[in-house]
Amino acid sequence: MRAATFVLACIPVVATALGGSTLAGVVDEPAQVAAAPQPRVRNGRLVSQAAGAGLDATFRRLVAAQTEPMWIGYSVPAAGNGERRMCWRLATCGLEPGDGSVRTSQGQPAVNQGPIRLEGPETMAVLYRVEEKTVQRIRIFSPDCELDAGGRTIQWLDGVNAAESVKLLGTFVARTDVKSDKVTDAAISAIAMHRDDSADAALERFAAPADNPEFVRKKVTFWMGHARGRRGFDAVRNIARDDPSEDVRKSAMFGLSQSSDDQSVAELVRFARQDASPKVRGEAIFWLAQKAGKRVATEITSVIENDPDTDVKKRAVFALSQLPKDEGIPLLIQVAKTNQNPVVRKQAMFWLGQTKDPRALDFFAQILAK
Repeated sequence: MRAATFVLACIPVVATALGGSTLAGVVDEPAQVAAAPQPRVRNGRLVSQAAGAGLDATFRRLVAAQTEPMWIGYSVPAAGNGERRMCWRLATCGLEPGDGSVRTSQGQPAVNQGPIRLEGPETMAVLYRVEEKTVQRIRIFSPDCELDAGGRTIQWLDGVNAAESVKLLGTFVARTDVKSDKVTDAAISAIAMHRDDSADAALERFAAPADNPEFVRKKVTFWMGHARGRRGFDAVRNIARDDPSEDVRKSAMFGLSQSSDDQSVAELVRFARQDASPKVRGEAIFWLAQKAGKRVATEITSVIENDPDTDVKKRAVFALSQLPKDEGIPLLIQVAKTNQNPVVRKQAMFWLGQTKDPRALDFFAQILAK
């Protein structure tokens, strides 16, 4: 299935906040963002100060002085001119573990009573949860989000430079192959959402196979495709061609599918036809079906007929099942009737059975009647 797209920012709850400030700080950025608002905070305390001589030094000083769990946050320009939002709750967004959203006296989630913004904001808030003098969590939010701090203090830094933010986040990207790391994942996604050229450069460094583990490179391919425009598309295409890891190249197919570049479908078709790896070809076919629908039905059926690898053929049959029913079901029936490979025919019949479509049922009835 297609990766979820970040959607509308968290809609604020109309209620009295328990502390917090709504004063806006000014960010001196080439992107010409006039003001970077501080978040609206409830159930907690927001303490603001200037970033001072540099983000890293100020951040490290706050971490070193931490005596109880807290959050450190700031605002920077966001990629996509506000088209990508970072919070999707319909109530106040909870920072602490568990459901931190504000609820009514009847126990229902509180919802927005004010105007709903149609155009996205140009900034985003980056927040770090610090406990035991260590960053244990990183989250990003739209400035539209009202934040439930769960009784914690948020140390808010005004005047943060985007390039310094990217540099700081880069220090939380793991360099050992631990397979999965939530802080690393969050740091990479936050970097990708910065509206600054330094974000592209950082992601490209993290994609280098000589210096970074596979799980990092796989994560980077998604975010390059999803958030970094043409430069990200070019980078993911190069990874798909050149990375020594078959798993990373397979992951790059997902990244290509997330790109809005007008060449993304053509590249997926090329990988589906020509890549030496059956795994990569199968992944390209799958994401073609998710991205392009009717436009790639011919390519998918061509793979079913011509690819030498049965597993790739099976992957292509599944891809047909992901097309809109009026396109995919007739093609699945055709494969089930005519394909010379019994494994492929069986796979087509399996996915037909999952559709519960009357055309599939009629086809099965015809077979049973013989």
